Amino acid sequence: MLRHRPEGSGHPYSVDTEQRSPVTPLAREAALLGIRADAGIVAVTCTLLWEPDHGESSTTDLTLERVATTSRGKVTDGGHLASAAARLARAVGGWQVQTPVLQTGGRYRYRFTGTREDGTQERTRWFDFRAAEWEADETLIEEVGTSRVVPGSVRVLRDGTRNRRVRFALPLAPGEHVAGFGERYDAVDQRGQTLDSMVFEQYKSQGAERKTYMPMPFAHVVGGTGWGFHVDTSRRVWFDVGASADDEIVVEAETGEDDPLIVRIFDGTPTEVLGGFLDVAGRAKELPSWVFRLWASGNEWNTQAEVMRQMDLHTEHDIPVGSVVIEAWSDESTFTIFRDAEYTTHEDGSPHRLSDFQFPADGAWPDPKAMTDELHAREIRLHLWQIPLIKMRPHPHGQTKADADAAIRENVLIREPNPTGGTRPYRNRGWWFPLGFMPDLTDERAAKWWTDKRRYLVEEVGVDGFKTDGGEHAWGNELVYLDGRRGDEKNNTFPVAYPKAYGALLESAGKAPVTFSRAGFTGSQAHGAFWAGDENSTWEAFRWSMNAGLTAAASGIVYWGWDLAGFSGEIPSAELYIRSVQAATFVPIMQYHSEFNHHRTPSRDRTPWNIAERTGDERVLPLSRAYAQLRERLIPYLERSAKQAVATDRPLMRPLFFEFPGDPGVWTAPTEWMLGDELLVAPVLEEGAERSSVYVPEGEWINVWTGERVEGSVTIEVETSMNQIPVFTRNAELVKLFEPMG
Repeated sequence: MLRHRPEGSGHPYSVDTEQRSPVTPLAREAALLGIRADAGIVAVTCTLLWEPDHGESSTTDLTLERVATTSRGKVTDGGHLASAAARLARAVGGWQVQTPVLQTGGRYRYRFTGTREDGTQERTRWFDFRAAEWEADETLIEEVGTSRVVPGSVRVLRDGTRNRRVRFALPLAPGEHVAGFGERYDAVDQRGQTLDSMVFEQYKSQGAERKTYMPMPFAHVVGGTGWGFHVDTSRRVWFDVGASADDEIVVEAETGEDDPLIVRIFDGTPTEVLGGFLDVAGRAKELPSWVFRLWASGNEWNTQAEVMRQMDLHTEHDIPVGSVVIEAWSDESTFTIFRDAEYTTHEDGSPHRLSDFQFPADGAWPDPKAMTDELHAREIRLHLWQIPLIKMRPHPHGQTKADADAAIRENVLIREPNPTGGTRPYRNRGWWFPLGFMPDLTDERAAKWWTDKRRYLVEEVGVDGFKTDGGEHAWGNELVYLDGRRGDEKNNTFPVAYPKAYGALLESAGKAPVTFSRAGFTGSQAHGAFWAGDENSTWEAFRWSMNAGLTAAASGIVYWGWDLAGFSGEIPSAELYIRSVQAATFVPIMQYHSEFNHHRTPSRDRTPWNIAERTGDERVLPLSRAYAQLRERLIPYLERSAKQAVATDRPLMRPLFFEFPGDPGVWTAPTEWMLGDELLVAPVLEEGAERSSVYVPEGEWINVWTGERVEGSVTIEVETSMNQIPVFTRNAELVKLFEPMG
């Protein structure tokens, strides 16, 4: 076996052994060519043929060397891959070679020959490319709004047959700060950094890795005249924000056609800039007030009895809860059928109704409808977890196989080129549910086919929303969507279409379009609520999450939260948990969640009572109770403020530069935000902090705990006892909400 994939797996941050790198080689530079081969291959050569547009062809034979095999960002080298390719990886070798320095003005063709111990050989097919080079071309940028592109900075990467990328520069003045770019974990101000806009599943350590589930090629430039920009493309865009040249933002974007790249420039305050962007991207829909109540979940709440036990414990401990999310509810194959349900397979892949199922009394979910009704009677909403894949490993059977066959027959899947010609169903290249089929939810017909299988959950069981997890699995520029467009243009749009499809299902049943997603892109603003993805229970992750909330808000996301105190690994300390509960009280979505731990003891649930028991800290339960009850009292304020945010484009969780764009103090202050118009929140983000520095911006403010009045534009020191988070208000009436905690 010899395998060469010119574009590799599509991993945006890693070069696979068997790919060409760069995919579009550059003139006057060398390229790397590689293959994967089975263990019987003992030598590999590459025949490289140069065919100039004018002149004689020439051939070079290259000898490849063994290398550690990498695939999808993981070094396999005989080790374990958490994927369906693991066994293959243990039996293959990697081989690579560097080409000579490449020329323009012609085509390169190449193929590989592998030799076995007995001297027999096998060859790959021929592959080809043209080396590209950068050329000046001012016609390839079209500015909408004030012209800000630096004259003479526009260049295009051409390979002789088509344009590949466009590069240009925008001015960056001294004292200007650059924020936005979707959800960013490492910092709010990205000046001096490099980043890109590629949807990616970064499991934990997002701030250190500087990768994100929800990028957007949009940013504010604050501190000077006030402006912002959006690169009007769904293809990948790279940004050098004053890192290489302090006075420029250098932008480089993939391009697919000869049409110019549209760059929209918005002038004005941050709110006006955001408004201009949302005119393009779309605005949030108002969600019902119950979304502001506490959301609770744990991956080990995987039976009806356990879900109701946890809800009972909320009541017992007087901790009001408004939503429960059940992740481990389904058979983990269809993601449409409750585990243990008995039913007849629909061989044609058609949807089931509730009457098609029998639920054993001793099963995990003896009566989902009765459970949902009981939750509703307690004023608790139910959300079920989803993944946008048909699970194909282990080999599917029953309803999963019928659905997979129907998906192929009905032509509702994303596809990829078949090496032998034509296309075949795309198989998920990510490390989570590897090789699964992926429905094209960007297509209205395919989306309806997919969501109709879940219709009975909404219309008959009574589900109120869906946790639309895992929207990051479309890898590869060469993927083929149902409208004929390729993955380089469509992959980033998939996580926008995914919750949109589920929202449409909910609305068709007369319900609010409440989805809870972690992935997104430009356009996600209009579709449900979001959380910041998977993280450990560390102080560092806590700080990263606050940056994520502020940058998401600056990019037009209204309904946002995070897994307070983290969801993965060992439980947080009592102090981290309490400080996270306090901060979560003052973000749009307050919720906790915990990762599956195989039911090992002691429990790693992030419930207040489990954290109290595990840590032995008697402060955890009463403070969790007090802040959950404060959250309930804040709901009318949050509802009004969300309505205002949707109507005015002023974020609900509002970075201070929105309210005070001319104040340089907001950039040197610790992490703070406005919640609506009247609350200033300064979370405690450092372990062991007994006092905090709080920047109080201009205006007259009241400390909600002490009643002390503070005249703004000043940094003050405040005591940060464990029972209080620094909060100030401009509205004396709001102080009354905090008085029961005094």
